[in-house]
Amino acid sequence: MSKTYFFKIIRRPEVLEKTGRSKSALYNDLKRGLFVPPISIGARSVGWVESECDKVIQAMIAGYSEQQLKSLVQNIVANRSVKF
Repeated sequence: MSKTYFFKIIRRPEVLEKTGRSKSALYNDLKRGLFVPPISIGARSVGWVESECDKVIQAMIAGYSEQQLKSLVQNIVANRSVKF
């Protein structure tokens, strides 16, 4: 029996609300590799996978160092593949 996973895509205002960060702080974190990058959801729009954001936020709460956060983000991005 296979598992079915449902992913929720959230837009920037919700990401900002979840993190409590400003828009410029979010983009600085993205640039430094400290937050998961968005995915394309259309020709001119992007969104974030909510579960990925939640993992990074939990790591921040747990007190991960910058290097640990970068490693976590790299692992999350590397595992972005849908298994059918």
